[in-house]
Amino acid sequence: MSLKFGTSGLRGLSIDLNGPPAALYATAFARHLISSGQAKQGDPILLGRDFRASSPEISAICAGALTRAGLAVFDCGTVPTPALALYGLELGAAALMVTGSHIPADRNGIKFYRPDGEISKIDEEAIGRQAEAIMAEPAAIDATPGEAADHARHSEALFLTRNASILPAGALSGLKVGVYQHSTVARDLFVEVLSGYGAEVVALGRSADFIPVDTEAVSPATIDLLQAWAREHRLDAIVSADGDGDRPLVSDETGLPLRGDLLGLIAAQFTGATVAVTPVTSNSGLERQPDLTILRTRVGSPFVIEGMLEAVRSGKTGVAGFEANGGTLTATDFTLNGATLKALPTRDSFLPALAVLSLAAQRQKPLSAIAQDFALPVALSDRIENFPLETSAALMRHLRSGMDNLAAFLAPIGKPETVSDIDGLRVMLTDRSIVHFRPSGNAPEMRCYAEAETADQAKRVLDQGLAAIRAFGEAYAKA
Repeated sequence: MSLKFGTSGLRGLSIDLNGPPAALYATAFARHLISSGQAKQGDPILLGRDFRASSPEISAICAGALTRAGLAVFDCGTVPTPALALYGLELGAAALMVTGSHIPADRNGIKFYRPDGEISKIDEEAIGRQAEAIMAEPAAIDATPGEAADHARHSEALFLTRNASILPAGALSGLKVGVYQHSTVARDLFVEVLSGYGAEVVALGRSADFIPVDTEAVSPATIDLLQAWAREHRLDAIVSADGDGDRPLVSDETGLPLRGDLLGLIAAQFTGATVAVTPVTSNSGLERQPDLTILRTRVGSPFVIEGMLEAVRSGKTGVAGFEANGGTLTATDFTLNGATLKALPTRDSFLPALAVLSLAAQRQKPLSAIAQDFALPVALSDRIENFPLETSAALMRHLRSGMDNLAAFLAPIGKPETVSDIDGLRVMLTDRSIVHFRPSGNAPEMRCYAEAETADQAKRVLDQGLAAIRAFGEAYAKA
């Protein structure tokens, strides 16, 4: 099995997860919960899934394994991950979400939630040990699905109630917003929430087949679609999300997607947060924003959550977090529109989407102008898919082995000045532009991030960074 924990949950090829491996990890999670005292025999556990072709079968196998482990499965169906997590917090129940998030359709994964929220890296290690112990047992793992209760309506209703109280009534009146539905489990809820605030909503691009949408590296084909729809329907914005609905995609009136870290920043300011925790890959201009302390972490929601919890433990109030993909988390309660928005320490696509649309409505300015007002450095990112994990590891070893190797690798791009090794290698060049190389935490992909004061310079750095990665990969394959 080539399954591994990445930046958010377990990931791998669908064929490697479907069958006994799904039962193995579901059983391991159940045993971890029970052995650590976070659950007991007969306790409820929630189960959700995305629209991938492999998700129903994997979900059924997980349901059977959890039932046989002694837990009562509440089947929430195809529901956004933040809705599943919110329902789990409401019930004090653990949860599993069968999803590969934004990665290709031939891959899938499982996200795990304790009764108090998303699992930590320590939990991941404990689940892995449980899985190893189960594999050593003489009895084969039974992958026959068990019966599950239907709680889809309850989880959706709770999530809709949360999002219906964030803005004043009619707050989005006058806006014409497209919802790119594709295959995200958030597609119908987005239409309902935005319409509820008075926006004129146009449903776009609904698909019966799974379409992977990476909100941190939106494909040129997706941007072409968004721009064509924006022109055709004269839209003020287009809203969407990744497969499991925890990463937002918001485009401006031209169809150009806004950066996820800008969405997170707007959401943090919208809530009145005083502390925002975000990975090192987010825009370096965040530190220039007034009245907001930025704390940096490694990439991945477990690290952002731990950073938020540490801020709360140190006495900070008004603590939020966000990732460069736009997923926004809250570690403390906030008061919005006269109501309490309860902490939801997992990625959410709805809060940042509502925050940025509300800002557009209040200022009566196009989103492109609002983005320009923040004056953040231009940040771009992309990835090379089907880049073997072994090659990624070799590249990072090469770059970390000495400044001479790093300088030679970067020679076509610029001269390195400072280097950060928090997660991958983030290099500031002498011209103040930034290039960042980082292997994906859960897929055979190599990511490259670029940042500069102008769009042309950022694109040059990104293109040259990707070219350098490809050249290394080709040379390594021939060696």
